[in-house]
Amino acid sequence: MKFSLNMEITKPVELCTKLGRLNHSALGWARKPLVRCNLKGHLFRKKKWNYWAVYNKNYLFSVTVADLDYLGISFWYFVDFKEQKMWERSFITPFGIGYEMPETPEESVFFETRNFKIHMIRKAQITELFVEDHRRENLSAKFEIFHQNFESLNVVVPWSWNRFQFTSKQFSLMARGEVIFEDRKIRFDESESFATLDFGRGVWKYKTTWNWASFATRLSDGTVIGVNLGGKWTDKTGINENGLLVNGKLTKIESDVVFSYDLDDLMNLWKIYSINSDEVQLEFKPVFLRNSKTNFLIVASKMNQLFGFFKGFVRDENRRVYLIEDAFGWVEDHYARW
Repeated sequence: MKFSLNMEITKPVELCTKLGRLNHSALGWARKPLVRCNLKGHLFRKKKWNYWAVYNKNYLFSVTVADLDYLGISFWYFVDFKEQKMWERSFITPFGIGYEMPETPEESVFFETRNFKIHMIRKAQITELFVEDHRRENLSAKFEIFHQNFESLNVVVPWSWNRFQFTSKQFSLMARGEVIFEDRKIRFDESESFATLDFGRGVWKYKTTWNWASFATRLSDGTVIGVNLGGKWTDKTGINENGLLVNGKLTKIESDVVFSYDLDDLMNLWKIYSINSDEVQLEFKPVFLRNSKTNFLIVASKMNQLFGFFKGFVRDENRRVYLIEDAFGWVEDHYARW
């Protein structure tokens, strides 16, 4: 099943037909989250998540709420790159009990237990994140993330009429806030911090692999550059999740990209480049590896997420070249059986 990369969605549309199959009118990409993810049917194949990361060159805080049909999972992790340390906690419920996942990225998400709370409150031009976890350590995190005048990368990826995914990547957003943890208060200043949302809703194959790269940086002239790149999971669909944001304005990168790296030593240099064009030529040098393995019998995953620095260049739709130097972000190598 292959479709054209050039189909830009410009009007609101539903992801699914009344029978739960992929709606042909939803195929393509958009600069705004115009797709309403009205998933239905497909027992145990539906996957829904909201992932946020707020970061700078010294720290990263991330929080996720996900309903995988078999189970619901929410988690946070905090990385101190200066000390090379990471803390991570999760909460799991069977069959997604307690998880209410909205149909668009512009709606709020809430998850609460007695000692664990996640609020992702979406307002007109801002998202407010609140996380409190009092189960083992006392962690409190709160952030403001600013969306005003920012486009986003919104893509519908089709494997078949019964297997498909909508993803909204909202990246290089300004952010500010703080994390209070282990008697420390870590402040994130908006002059040096960015935020990324990965919003996903779809009906997935049982086994899949993917690569993901994301970064943001402020150039010497004040221009804010954000890049999102993906691979493997979109191969042979004719559509990808590759895009460039320049001061909040999107250039859709039509070419697929290659992630070249050493599986035996992920801390070696990565190379990422566009296959059919000269739009992307990047190197990535990792400084920290987060790996995570889960195995719940029928559900399992192996995830390697590496944080570090990008350099190279990207081109916008007008062929202007932006030189990238020491842009902080991450890459992923991920296998899921779910």
